[in-house]
Amino acid sequence: MKTGSAARLRNRADRSEYRAAEKRVLAAQTKAVGEVELRKAFELFDRLASKGVVHRNTASRHKARLSRHVSSLTS
Repeated sequence: MKTGSAARLRNRADRSEYRAAEKRVLAAQTKAVGEVELRKAFELFDRLASKGVVHRNTASRHKARLSRHVSSLTS
């Protein structure tokens, strides 16, 4: 398998995990659960942005939107 093919598969899996983490935060029913999932998502978003899988501004925009969502949740 060529390097590009392996990287493409790895990046696709990473982007899939990125979207799944976002959905877990949005699916949180309480603020406490949302904050835990948000922390995990932030770590993932920052790692993927530093690797270049997603652009850093895109990761930052998603983090801001998710933060706003979690702060709107009730206890």
